[in-house]
Amino acid sequence: MFPDRFARSADAAGRELPAWAEQAQWSDPVTHVGPHTSTQFYGSDLKGIEQHLDHLERLGVTMPYLTPVFPARSNHRYDALSFDEVDPLLGGDAALIALVHSAHARGLRVIGDLTSNHSGDAHEWFEASHLRPGTPESAFYYWLDAEQRDYASWLGVPSLPKFNWNSPGLRARFIEGPDSIVAKWLAPPYSLDGWRIDVANMTGRHLTDDLNAEVRGIIRRTMIEINPDTILLGESTNDATSDFQGDAWHGAMTYANFTRPVWGWLSAQERESSYFGLPFGRIPSYSGEQVLAAHRQFAHGFPWRVQLSTMNALDTHDTPRFLTHAIDGAQPVAVGLSMTMPGIPVVFAGDEFGLVGDDGEHSRTPIPWDQVDAAAPTIDLYSDLIHLRTGHPALNGGGMRWLHVGREVLVFIREIAKESVLVIAARGAYDVSLPAHAFAGMPRPLYGHATAERGGAGIRLSGSGPSFSAFALPGLALPDFSATGPVLEVEPERSLRRTKGVARGC
Repeated sequence: MFPDRFARSADAAGRELPAWAEQAQWSDPVTHVGPHTSTQFYGSDLKGIEQHLDHLERLGVTMPYLTPVFPARSNHRYDALSFDEVDPLLGGDAALIALVHSAHARGLRVIGDLTSNHSGDAHEWFEASHLRPGTPESAFYYWLDAEQRDYASWLGVPSLPKFNWNSPGLRARFIEGPDSIVAKWLAPPYSLDGWRIDVANMTGRHLTDDLNAEVRGIIRRTMIEINPDTILLGESTNDATSDFQGDAWHGAMTYANFTRPVWGWLSAQERESSYFGLPFGRIPSYSGEQVLAAHRQFAHGFPWRVQLSTMNALDTHDTPRFLTHAIDGAQPVAVGLSMTMPGIPVVFAGDEFGLVGDDGEHSRTPIPWDQVDAAAPTIDLYSDLIHLRTGHPALNGGGMRWLHVGREVLVFIREIAKESVLVIAARGAYDVSLPAHAFAGMPRPLYGHATAERGGAGIRLSGSGPSFSAFALPGLALPDFSATGPVLEVEPERSLRRTKGVARGC
């Protein structure tokens, strides 16, 4: 949820704009190329978000995620001036308190967005140290000369100076203990329910320094100290498996294991696109078999509990909108996969209105609240599929078995002892025969129009595409091992070599 583009309250009109902000009307097209991209200001605020919580309830959303709310010199606010207050343009601290309180009263949780990799170049810590060697804050950044004129920054962008996590002072102020920034916003009266950490894969890494594991471990320990029932998600846009082994991050915000394969399968063939910053001029075309291969390659390195908490995003505020390049009829298939594959489904605000966008900046469209009625079919699609997810425990924590993968169709089952859910995602027409032992019971339709028939030879699934279908099945009956003692299987020749890997994998 992009705070500048979600909804304006009446209070927004009376706020004086800072020098950097260029006022835009709610219906103005988004500027996404050139120097005015980050200064175009629509003026949404936190009270406006609070006033539309009923829309989130209609959808079935359970955890709104806010991109940064701290004061900055841009509409995206990833160049924070301070982490100690909420931007007055958003309504200040009181507006965040009110939003979180209202969300909690409805059973919703709210998480924030923190930049542990960098601050803005107008941040109070940076201004206290730039060109001022010897100040306490000098140790917070990487300086490239003795005068502290030049400095390391995120991807060389001078407005985003990079933090040096060797500094005990930075750790104490920002991430460590009850007086830190991380702790402040999780504690009452703000009571955020967790953090998404921006460019988490770059945090603590510069030249030969690699403090990433230390930093994420400190952040999580602080969160547990304040409120153990909080979530920590880290952005890592490519292969994230090495950092996400269950030591601190609950899950990853990444694109490799879900977003890119789904785009490759359901986008118009060889469509030109920025494709999430990768050096491709066009979106690669995937078969169903390639979707599974990519998913396995980039997801199976995660421990299972991390897979369950990794974000399944069709798009985000940093990408083109999925619908921009999707084949006709693909939206239910893509959304259905997001809701039923292992992970946390993500809806980028505005997708439920059918919005499009050519790149991340262009996708940050103000929500067209005057088009709610016209967008009702798409809103209802999202609502139906989100409630499918929230209504079935097997889709939240159940195991997963792939039953069939073909060029045009993906078939899998999510299962727990209580229930199982059979999922069929199709790009084109399909007619699939499965052996009789593939699952027990007769499938009961939950969503979609696929045909499921049992015969003497097995189970036949058929239908047209693009389409998404789900069926309810009995739960998975587990064998009773209660009377069995502990069993350890060892390969004698390899046991000593494998011992070191056991503790690391736990």
